[in-house]
Amino acid sequence: MIYLMLADGFEEVEAMAPVDVLRRARADLKTVGVTGRMVTGAHGVPMQADCTPEEVDLAAADMVILPGGMPGTKNLYASAFVRDAVQYCIDHDKYVAAICAAPSVVLGGMGLLQGKEATCYPGMEDGMAGANAQPKPYCMAGKIITGRAAGAAFDFALALCAVLKGEAVAEQVRRDIVYVG
Repeated sequence: MIYLMLADGFEEVEAMAPVDVLRRARADLKTVGVTGRMVTGAHGVPMQADCTPEEVDLAAADMVILPGGMPGTKNLYASAFVRDAVQYCIDHDKYVAAICAAPSVVLGGMGLLQGKEATCYPGMEDGMAGANAQPKPYCMAGKIITGRAAGAAFDFALALCAVLKGEAVAEQVRRDIVYVG
């Protein structure tokens, strides 16, 4: 099970690209409305989450995904449930993926990037305390995957697909959506 966390102010494309790509790959993914079942993106796009934190079974989680966006990322970090879910994945050798401001605000805020190669929204690198910041579309450091920004959302999503479903499935999704990036 993959849980993608949504909080009011999330960056829409950073949430929807992984949802779209992973569901095309037939991954079992649920969106979690951290601030309520109806969540509004940073650009006013409303989205109904599949479930709320009370309906999440962390023991079944293979990955937790954190989209960026402001104030969405701050709202994610303010949630004890999100921090607990991320820590659960770290403690149980599960994947944690974060893009844009989320690597800095959430993962950096939790001290999870020390000595790891990571990327985030340009100018937010200082929040990734102790990380080896890279200007790449995405970085993989063991089970932590970070993405740069909205413009890298499909690269990030396809990387998540590859680790969860294999390179062949990710390549098929890439061809199906005619991704040329």
